[in-house]
Formats: sequence, C-alpha cells, structure tokens
Amino acid sequence: MDARPPLPPFTAETAAQKARAAEDAWNTRDPERVSLAYSENSAWRNRDRFVNGRAEIVALLTDKWSRELDYRLIKEVWAYEGNHIAVRFVYESRDAEGRWFRSFGNENWEFDEHGLMRRRLAAINDVPIRESDRLFHWPLGPRPADHPGLTELGI
Repeated sequence: MDARPPLPPFTAETAAQKARAAEDAWNTRDPERVSLAYSENSAWRNRDRFVNGRAEIVALLTDKWSRELDYRLIKEVWAYEGNHIAVRFVYESRDAEGRWFRSFGNENWEFDEHGLMRRRLAAINDVPIRESDRLFHWPLGPRPADHPGLTELGI
C-alpha cells in the first residue's frame, strides 16, 4: 500500500496541506484521480447519498460533475486532531440550463495510517446566485496560488 502524505497525526501545517491537495484534486473533476486519495473501503455520506469504496466514489463523482458544470472549489481547514480534519468549503457551478449556484459545506475527514481518507461526512447547501455574483473565476483546474481563500473572500 502506497502512503499518501502528509500522514496523521496532523499539525496545522500538514492539515492545511491535506486540505489543499484535496481541493486541487477535486478541481480537476477527474473521478478516478480523486478516488485514489480514499481507502479501498472508504465510507462516505455526501448530502443524502451513502457510498462505500472507490468504485462507488467514482460513480458519485462522475454523476456530480455531469450535473455541476464549470465547477470551482475552495476548501479551508476548520479544525484538526490526530487523524481527523474538519474543513469548510464553498464551490460554484452551473447547471445545464446555465443557472449558477454557490454551494456551502462542511466535511469531517478520518484518515488511516497511510494517509488515505477512510471516512468522509459531508453536509452541503446550495444557494442560487447570478452569474455576475460569482467569485471564482480562475481557469478550470486547480485554484491559482495567488487566488484568495474563503476567509480572504469573506465567505
């Protein structure tokens, strides 16, 4: 089994590194790539869906990104201890009809000794926004290093 550093127990620095790595991966919108950060038997609660294992994670993310177009995400560490990290996140996306949404959420993460996430619990709320109210304008892919985070944006 390959390790996925940084490994627990987390510090402020390593928790932030883990959150940014997750953000960068999710911004690729590549379900297979994203799934590799999770243990083979990872258990998720994502909104009202419960999934187990990488194959189900890939299916959930494939479905998600087929509906949530032009997806851009920012994550920020809220708290950490031992092998747990809590993050808050915001993402913007549009649907097939061109309606934009800002989605606010919290995730609780639990990692195994190899640095793979074995549990992810996510609560997410969607708010319709006008296209002119969007805050995330970088080219599709990872957020540029100089783009403000959630705290700097005041959200």
